[in-house]
Amino acid sequence: MPVISAAHQFNVDDLYVDLRTVIDLPVYLKCEGFNFAGSIKLKAATEMVEAAERAGVLSPGSILVESSSGNLGVALSVVAANRGYRFVCVTDPRCNLATRQLMEALGGEVTVVTEPDPELGFLGARLGYVRRLCASDDRYVWLNQHANPSNWEAHYRTTGPQIAGSFPALDVLFVGAGTTGTLMGCARYFRQHRPGVTVVAVDSEGSVTFGGPAGPRMIPGLGAGVRPGIYDQSLVDDTIYVPEVQTVRTCHRLARAGFLFGGSTGTVLSGARRWLTDHGLLGVASAVAIAPDLGERYLDTLFHQSWIREIYGSEALAADEALVHPR
Repeated sequence: MPVISAAHQFNVDDLYVDLRTVIDLPVYLKCEGFNFAGSIKLKAATEMVEAAERAGVLSPGSILVESSSGNLGVALSVVAANRGYRFVCVTDPRCNLATRQLMEALGGEVTVVTEPDPELGFLGARLGYVRRLCASDDRYVWLNQHANPSNWEAHYRTTGPQIAGSFPALDVLFVGAGTTGTLMGCARYFRQHRPGVTVVAVDSEGSVTFGGPAGPRMIPGLGAGVRPGIYDQSLVDDTIYVPEVQTVRTCHRLARAGFLFGGSTGTVLSGARRWLTDHGLLGVASAVAIAPDLGERYLDTLFHQSWIREIYGSEALAADEALVHPR
């Protein structure tokens, strides 16, 4: 029986869903949403704060500040509350209301940037706001998840070894690309310890992380308007983009089977199906994908039919045949 004294000390690391009978996809889904922050970001938040404390960057009276579309903001709210720091999250309108309310309930302060940068989108506008805030007061400490090596080190130490231990015959690992912390940590681990494993990075159409053109993205969690500083293409074996309408369809199909996951999971699984099919490995390779969070925070967007129709059109929730065989 686990007994803890701080919220970050608990995380379910060994829960996988066999998706073969759920959505007819031969992939094991690693569920990372079962902790007090509700997402995989608790690992990175804890690692970054502890590294800043060891380096003497954080001290009593410091104010944590970070740009986040949601999950890292919640995770830092949890860690900051436990350690007695003020925390300011700079986000944008794509951040769900439930997520903003969670941060505030945990004592975090939320600032919403309402206008995107003309060239770098909402992420660029958020980063600019954070830089101005830090320049105005030296009490602010920006962890900068997009460039902080502690972001990927958290997953090199935990997520990668956990998957390797559970799947000694693993062939392919599918990881979503947001800040690329999870992706880089796992890719580095497998490159060094299990180089035979193919690591496939999955991202949303409209993200610039892999060098593609910028475009509108409405589902938070994956994608970036500014390429993350910690991303190293040489560590990734292949990349794949997924249109957001396929994300919506996959998430709804999972929900109809009783599994409510966030948009990042829908994107990764859509990409996994297409990649395995294109490479003739569907049902042949041993494959794992990572689910960063659950779906409760997205009830007013990803799982709200009026919102879906307004953003993607009435065809977004099309027939089951499109869900079983996404293109």
